[in-house]
Amino acid sequence: MHPNAQTLTKFYTAFAALDPDTMATCYADDVAFDDEVFSLRGKAEVMGMWRMLCEATRAKGRDVWKLEFSAIKADAAQGQAHWDAHYRFGATGRMVLNHINGVFSFNPQGLITRHRDRFNFWSWSRQALGTPGLLLGWTPFLRNKVRAQALANLRKFLAK
Repeated sequence: MHPNAQTLTKFYTAFAALDPDTMATCYADDVAFDDEVFSLRGKAEVMGMWRMLCEATRAKGRDVWKLEFSAIKADAAQGQAHWDAHYRFGATGRMVLNHINGVFSFNPQGLITRHRDRFNFWSWSRQALGTPGLLLGWTPFLRNKVRAQALANLRKFLAK
């Protein structure tokens, strides 16, 4: 197994255990993270997001949390992984099963410099938000509202 594949395995094993400190050891200081909700730059922002999500899950959903990962592949420059997150969405208490594909870039030291997760936002919003997600999850309006709320939550978390 390539060392960068080992880094991805370490990252997802730590995430499954809700261990953001170990997750942080996998990222370069200048990491960029993007998914359907967040667009973050720098280790402080990216790890702030993971710490916020891990703390919220430990506080309100540890009993149902489950992360499974597979299809990890990596070489010296890039990698990919698939992961499924089973969790309770804190804002509504609704159960979610989110299927996510991640792509990664690595620096010569084997740290992640770019992390892009992709998932079906409409599918996620139907589960997490219920009827509003079903009816509006495909619209830019709801996506932008979710992004704005998530960023506000992250800013508040980082300010603590």
